Amino acid sequence: ISDCIWQIKNNKNLHMKILVCISSVPDTTSKINFTADKSAFDKNGIQWVINPYDEFALTKAVKLQESQGATVTIATVGDAATEAVMRKALDIGANDAIRVNAEPKDSITVAKELAKIVEEGGYDLVFCGKESIDYNGAAVPAMIAQLLNRPFVNACVGLEVNGAEATAVREIEGGKETLTVKLPAVIAGQKGMVEEKDLIIPNMRGIMSARTKPLTVKEPTETDVKVSAVSFDAVPARAQVKLVSADNLDELVRLLHEEAKVI
Repeated sequence: ISDCIWQIKNNKNLHMKILVCISSVPDTTSKINFTADKSAFDKNGIQWVINPYDEFALTKAVKLQESQGATVTIATVGDAATEAVMRKALDIGANDAIRVNAEPKDSITVAKELAKIVEEGGYDLVFCGKESIDYNGAAVPAMIAQLLNRPFVNACVGLEVNGAEATAVREIEGGKETLTVKLPAVIAGQKGMVEEKDLIIPNMRGIMSARTKPLTVKEPTETDVKVSAVSFDAVPARAQVKLVSADNLDELVRLLHEEAKVI
């Protein structure tokens, strides 16, 4: 009888469905170049990784999977080249993956594609990173929440789920704020959602099991792209550093005044 009571009490948690939206971004050590006419990003020789903010969200989702029996699906908008990154997310512990076969050209198009996946899948929690480290738009999570008319918590650094409610801690200017939201909801996470030391490194068992996990490819429904890039400019190279002896204050003042022009 006690086992039956436990199952009834935990029925909601056992069936919680989580969608983690991930993006494939250049490794931070990659050298960034543009095409000769500066009209596009040059992808040659780039190592692609899971967006770091998304990785914190994915790890939190897998922790909920372990503690509450949730199922975790990952979703991305991208071409076939993103599947290597998606497989890594499956290695980490997601149950399955969905790829929308389109190049992510603007935030609203991506958000509409992901919102459609959420609607069709009936997910209780949608996790995103607060932004991607390539374009730093920080727009997609809020757009998904608005399109679905769901509660939204940005810059989340802590989350506890209890049945149909979630308690979230987010960073605000000068401190932190604790909120309670009803599920379903959209959560945009960042470093602190889990500790950096708790990020999951795929082991051989995870890598082998991921090979059999389903990866579904969907064709895009949104073709009306709102934004297009005109041109890109690289960040100017840093000027050479000049070292000034600690006892030569006159030279330091001269350089700050005549060259740096800050005094």
